[in-house]
Amino acid sequence: MGFDKLFAMIAGRPVIAHTIQAVERADCIGEIIVVARKDRLDEIEAIVRDGNFQKVRPIVPGGKHRQDSVRAGLTHLEPDAKYVAVHDAARPLITTEQIQRVFEQCRIHGAASLAEPVNDTLKYADTEFFVAGSVDRHQLYAMQTPQVFERRLIEDAYKAVYAENASVTDEVSAVERLGRKVILVPNQDLNFKITYPRDLALAEFVLTQRIRANAS
Repeated sequence: MGFDKLFAMIAGRPVIAHTIQAVERADCIGEIIVVARKDRLDEIEAIVRDGNFQKVRPIVPGGKHRQDSVRAGLTHLEPDAKYVAVHDAARPLITTEQIQRVFEQCRIHGAASLAEPVNDTLKYADTEFFVAGSVDRHQLYAMQTPQVFERRLIEDAYKAVYAENASVTDEVSAVERLGRKVILVPNQDLNFKITYPRDLALAEFVLTQRIRANAS
């Protein structure tokens, strides 16, 4: 992006404010731990105050990689927390209903994640970008967040990751390493991650339409 996308303004608010608001409205969420860059903590605190978010407790500095930031968040859980949901702040289109659906599946199976079925045709390419073959997209899913787990399970998964000096790109991968199954909750609604500048315009349009629909 060339700048910190979490503070980009869409539909009148920073990206991260939309994300926190959706998570806060979910009845299954008891507290929110925001893990952020150390040099942006004051700005996050200001956004939380301006949004009057009541469930945000600690705002803590993250690490170099995603797994380091998640690990930092895990160390600040309340003692009575039974489940942990990890969500990308750069996914401001998440809805309360989506969060609740994933949580309900976690309660049944111990681990669940939102995921989008892959509908595009997929191809392998060689080092010179010539098509080298096709990928069967049957049963392929693009991982999204939230990813929700029993607390003990995700804590054990991360202990194993660091004990073995391993690297994982998301929490599902960490749990898979323990041999545990994670159920996917298919999602047909928009929940893309803000990655490119063009995503901001699309997110603005979607959020504006939702705001208008809720007001009518």
